[in-house]
Amino acid sequence: MRSTTYHSYIKLLNLLLNNGELTYEEICLIWDDDPTIETYPPIRTFHEYRKGIKEMFGIDIECDRRRNVYYVKNPEVLEENKPAQWLLDKYSIPKGFSAFTLLKNRVLLEEIPLGQAFLGRIMEAMRQNVELKVDYQQYQREDLQTFHFQPYALKVYNHRWYLLGYLKEQKGLRIIALDRIHTLDKLTTTFSLPAKFDAHKYFENVIGIYVDKDLPIEEIKIRANSKLADYLRSTPLHNSQTEGRSKHGEFAEFTYRLCVTPDLISQLLAMGENVEILKPKSLREEVVKKLRSTLQNYNIE
Repeated sequence: MRSTTYHSYIKLLNLLLNNGELTYEEICLIWDDDPTIETYPPIRTFHEYRKGIKEMFGIDIECDRRRNVYYVKNPEVLEENKPAQWLLDKYSIPKGFSAFTLLKNRVLLEEIPLGQAFLGRIMEAMRQNVELKVDYQQYQREDLQTFHFQPYALKVYNHRWYLLGYLKEQKGLRIIALDRIHTLDKLTTTFSLPAKFDAHKYFENVIGIYVDKDLPIEEIKIRANSKLADYLRSTPLHNSQTEGRSKHGEFAEFTYRLCVTPDLISQLLAMGENVEILKPKSLREEVVKKLRSTLQNYNIE
């Protein structure tokens, strides 16, 4: 699926969700007010978009033949489909785009995650359960690796798209970054998704994308100053977060059930002087080691 088509699906769906019932002519008029897409879709293309939205989101765009208007039949699907809702929120254009355009130098948007050029083909391969042939370049390597990949799940982390799946050449689950893919081809070879595979459970005990089934789940306890504590209350680091001892205006302690991974350590280091790791001791020592190593870059003993 081309990127423009992908965005057109989201645009059409948002347009109907925001405006309710519309004729095809009204859709074209509103579409023309949006400079992000050059022209409104011809009627044949419009109906292809309807089919694509059904396949991607499970949402039906129906036509009331008596009044010749189009409408979203089952918007409640979005409440059950969190990835679909996320895509709409992430890539939609605010209602009233004309006013938005006038403020374009004063409205700063978060950049779209890298690697989205391959999203359409990957999602199609996931839907059909067919393998991918990937030319991939790891960081700090000049050569390309070619391998066959069975796509299981997509995940966004730190503004990057990642794909989890079975890498045939290495006979195991691996995760790859979409922005490191040079070429990607959808094959005809089919595969069966493991019956017990659950993407949420696969990542449930980690922060980020690094998963090692040999790592134990540990109790992580941190002490945050009052400023960070307020942030963590509104934006938990992980869904296992619980709050313990606290002193108003000074600190609060938070506990997690997590595997200690490089992504977790990076998150804790990013909190800087606002946090202290209380347990486990091994994590506390690892963070101290990295802080000392950082200080050496500044020639500070």
